Amino acid sequence: MKKILVSLAALFAAATMLSAQSMADATETAKLANESLSSGDYATALAGFQEALKMAEACGDEGLELVETCKSIIPKTMNAIAKDLFVAKKYDESIAKYKETAAIASEYGDDETAAKANDLIPQIFTEKGKALVSAKDFEGAVEAFRSALELNPTNGNVALRLGMALESAGKGEEAVEAYKVAAENGQAKNANSQIGKFYLKRSVENLKVKKYADAVNDANTSLEFANNPQALQVAGQASQLAGKNADAIKYFEQYLEAAPTAKNAGQIAYTVGALYQQSKNNAKAKEFFAKAVTDPKFGADAQKALNALK
Repeated sequence: MKKILVSLAALFAAATMLSAQSMADATETAKLANESLSSGDYATALAGFQEALKMAEACGDEGLELVETCKSIIPKTMNAIAKDLFVAKKYDESIAKYKETAAIASEYGDDETAAKANDLIPQIFTEKGKALVSAKDFEGAVEAFRSALELNPTNGNVALRLGMALESAGKGEEAVEAYKVAAENGQAKNANSQIGKFYLKRSVENLKVKKYADAVNDANTSLEFANNPQALQVAGQASQLAGKNADAIKYFEQYLEAAPTAKNAGQIAYTVGALYQQSKNNAKAKEFFAKAVTDPKFGADAQKALNALK
């Protein structure tokens, strides 16, 4: 029995020495990691603190203080690495590192660092999207902006950028929906302007391919979202070509009211005068021909028409 007790005592003594040595190694590892951290070598520092953490955890109660120290430093070091990746425009790597940072910070009870990391992720997706737009990779930009918006659905600026990327990618209807989200979240003026321009552009395209009813509908939709006098002109032209002179007169008159100093105001006035003349309304025809007499291109014809109506 005495021999067994002696053996056990020796074993405990050896374990105590081993524990002390392990803590010394853990402390030294943490010290070296801290030196790397001070010099800005975050990758080496992170590896050191992670190794010191494992070593301290293996020391039981004796290592608890060092464990807590390592857990307080590791998330912040990871955050610094993620930031450097972002500055280097390595967006995907930065996002992955911030996600890892948030997970580890939450596990270690560092809620502040976790929250900051999570808040930065949609911002990096946005910056990635902007970079892809500059590179004319609109499909990639759409994906990036969508990811940012999924994480922060009320960010009107991102929704606006998503709409513009979608439009550039040839996805107009989806762009309109994104613009509507932007309008609901603080970007009403810019978003409605973009929607108005989209429908104006489409109305012009429909006019060119002789889809006159569609051109008028899109022009009117454009006007619901933005003050685009050109939409009135397109609606007037489409109506005139479709043989709907009364509608053409209505839209052209509204155009002249909205853009009285436009370069083509004289031409439009002359057209309205001619349309009124065709409908036997000579009084209104005179009124609009008179507005066109000073036009350098149509003035002479307008004056002839006036003379013929006297």
